[in-house]
Amino acid sequence: MAVINRTPDSFFDHGTTYELGAALAAADRAVADGADILDIGGVRAGPGEYVSAAEEIRRVAGLVAAVRAQHPDVVISVDTWRAEVGRAVARAGADLLNDAWGGADPALARVAASYGLGLVCSHAGGLAPRTRPHRPAYADVMAEVRGYVTAEAERAVAAGVRPDGIVIDPAHDFGKNTWQSLQLTRRTGDLVATGWPVLVAVSNKDFVGETLDLPVQERAEGTLAALAVCAWEGARLFRVHDVPAARDALAAVAALRASEEVAALRPTGVAGGGAGAAGVAGGGAGAAGVAGSGAGAAGTAGTMGSGRPRR
Repeated sequence: MAVINRTPDSFFDHGTTYELGAALAAADRAVADGADILDIGGVRAGPGEYVSAAEEIRRVAGLVAAVRAQHPDVVISVDTWRAEVGRAVARAGADLLNDAWGGADPALARVAASYGLGLVCSHAGGLAPRTRPHRPAYADVMAEVRGYVTAEAERAVAAGVRPDGIVIDPAHDFGKNTWQSLQLTRRTGDLVATGWPVLVAVSNKDFVGETLDLPVQERAEGTLAALAVCAWEGARLFRVHDVPAARDALAAVAALRASEEVAALRPTGVAGGGAGAAGVAGGGAGAAGVAGSGAGAAGTAGTMGSGRPRR
């Protein structure tokens, strides 16, 4: 899942892909590099200038339509928490609504159901969108996250979202500090065991930077390490900024998981290396399902997260 930010103030690219032409070019590069999903966002996750729903729609809906026209087979995801935006991008050809804010707008699930879209169910610790956590505390962060995202998934099914279109995301950084995000990374298998496909968004995030004491532009190696752990634990979808590097890391993990030497180490019920199926099919203009694998999707691209919301 490649990140395409149509924002002037992204934490990672600082607006490099804000202009429509630049965003389209980034989408073209990501597809050429092997991305199966493009995740388009129009609002910075962290605090910043207020962006209205109308402005968010202006930024993302036209881009979704243009990407759909150029890449009819790619899965198009839109990173939004707003139902109003969800409706607009569904009409433009989106396949998946990536709600990083834990169901802040309950109507978003109904939009996904109405248009046959997939939905990402995440945990943000009860934070309002675009806010940072202040001393988040959990008796057991994985138990909290697992309980919340599975309940959100069940609510989505009850609202009419097709079960094979639901993905869960622990949302590293969102409502969590570095220690908690590290815990979620090493215990990804606990989420995999729920049976729902797991998305991880860890790319260049603060928990990686704080762990290694590195700025945003120097977190590539830490990102790949966290990505590999999540893949080994069975995550299916990986939200990343660097698609070629992520694909190489995932291919290595898939090969290791498939080797006889490590076969005995596989968690019970977690499929190994090859190209399994993670059913994030698209309702939009014809995108097929997203290929995945229990070993971390030998054909998908990846990501990480912690401390502050980074998207």
